[in-house]
Amino acid sequence: MTTPTRRRMRSTSISLGITAVMASSLTGCSSSADYAAVCVDPDTQERVDDDQCDDDSDYNGGGTGFFWYYLAARSVVPGIGQTATGGTFRGSSLTGVVQRGGLPTTGGSTVKSATTKGGFGGSNRGFG
Repeated sequence: MTTPTRRRMRSTSISLGITAVMASSLTGCSSSADYAAVCVDPDTQERVDDDQCDDDSDYNGGGTGFFWYYLAARSVVPGIGQTATGGTFRGSSLTGVVQRGGLPTTGGSTVKSATTKGGFGGSNRGFG
């Protein structure tokens, strides 16, 4: 008498479970920046378009041009033309994830909500 050969059948629920875990690791594990910067005229503290800031040097009370102004995650983002307050020009002293630019030009949201990445196509550009 011959012994019947057992066929191993893969459980559909295990396959679906593995697929769900893999998908969540690709899309659900994103975070927001600890700090984000807007481009500011240091003489007036007025926000200008981020394209006006072309380097990451700190403003130390001298020099001309526009500089990055770093806001903490809980800060409210100023719109272009509005006064930026509650942050610092000293980005080199910050620890954590820092994003330069990319915040809404209309302002109003918090840095944390504006820098949240999500799934495919999300981005935090200009990390320093």
